[in-house]
Amino acid sequence: MTQTDRDRLVTLKKAKKRLITQREAAIELGLSVRQVKRLLKELKKRGDKAVIHGLRGEASNHRIEEEIREKAVGILSQDVYRGFGPTLASEYLAHKHGIVVSRETVRRWMIDARLWRGHPQRLEEVHLYRRRRSRCGELVQWDTSDHDWLEGRGERMYLIAMIDDATSRLYARFVVSDSTEENMRTLWRYLVRYGRPLAFYTDRASLFQTAVKTKREQQREGRDRPEMPPTQIGRALRELDIAWIPAHSPQAKGRVERGFATAQDRLVKGLRVAGVKTLAEANEYLEGEFLPWWNSNLAVEPAHAEDAHRKLDERYQLAAILSHVETRQVKNYTVQFDGHRYPIQRASVCPGLRGADVRVERRLDGTVAVRFRERYLEIAPMAEAPQPAATRAPKRASGQPKAHTAGGKSQWMKNFSLRRAPSLKKAIAISNATD
Repeated sequence: MTQTDRDRLVTLKKAKKRLITQREAAIELGLSVRQVKRLLKELKKRGDKAVIHGLRGEASNHRIEEEIREKAVGILSQDVYRGFGPTLASEYLAHKHGIVVSRETVRRWMIDARLWRGHPQRLEEVHLYRRRRSRCGELVQWDTSDHDWLEGRGERMYLIAMIDDATSRLYARFVVSDSTEENMRTLWRYLVRYGRPLAFYTDRASLFQTAVKTKREQQREGRDRPEMPPTQIGRALRELDIAWIPAHSPQAKGRVERGFATAQDRLVKGLRVAGVKTLAEANEYLEGEFLPWWNSNLAVEPAHAEDAHRKLDERYQLAAILSHVETRQVKNYTVQFDGHRYPIQRASVCPGLRGADVRVERRLDGTVAVRFRERYLEIAPMAEAPQPAATRAPKRASGQPKAHTAGGKSQWMKNFSLRRAPSLKKAIAISNATD
């Protein structure tokens, strides 16, 4: 009997001896008068045990069978579930094995089986987060995570993620490298699926911002950043009328950073359970399992239901915009680009083309297109660019004398007569001589 039970028993006995009324006893115990009457009847029948619940010390009627507990612990003891927490473990037990139990029950089972170590709750410093944007598509955070996603089972991969600031809706893609081309391909897929957002929020990586070159031991502190030409992605965002906002710290784009923390825990374990070993399988799992789970469980409703994404009009040609673009000058109706010459077809020759600047696009599919003003030019198959003639002398064989000494002593002063100068004494005499 606990101290609370003893206190309740004292109050009931006072009501039984009519030292206090049943209503006063109900107020003191925090019960109804009807419940106090029931306890007084039980006190006559069972004595002091009336204040103790009848199932105390007995197994619960809702207790899970021991066989189910042993089966669940055996599943979670497998190597494929290594590192799973109680929350994720309860989801996989229900989804893959049909064992539906609460998260706290799984936590207790895992602690008893030494599969999980309980952590005391710590009071962390309160941080006021920036308020979300009000509409979906107003701001999208964009970043790349370099992590051992396959845990050594396959090739190295990068995860490019785009997460909406207002809703936390996630779009992601596994790629082989964090390059301009792979980021453009991921951007293309995002634009086709959702449309053009108002702004992208990224870090200051060289993919998005051209670095300022400084001389060695030269500091740029206190100086204004000079205007630099945009990167290929920066140019593409301008042509798409999408604003680019740089973050000054990783904490500033915390939504996508916290998303990577979740993915590096849940996504890595999901790929392990699914037995994923290749890039194609990883993207298939990402599209079919992880992204639907994320967007149905972690995404939130925006403050305003209106979608700020803008449609892709016909003026936005993604193949041309999302490409490597450079400017070249037309010489003899040919364009030289990337080590090759591209002759312009006679049908595309027009006034003003000779000596003009044209836009050369190397597209993501590997093709090259040349645009002059508002029209594209027909170009012939590429030819090798002419190489400059070699000016260096051929390498001489080992032991062979140099050309200027091939005949022995150098003859460079031959036929160059020098008259011997007079001595100093004779020169003075000549200078002092009189006519």
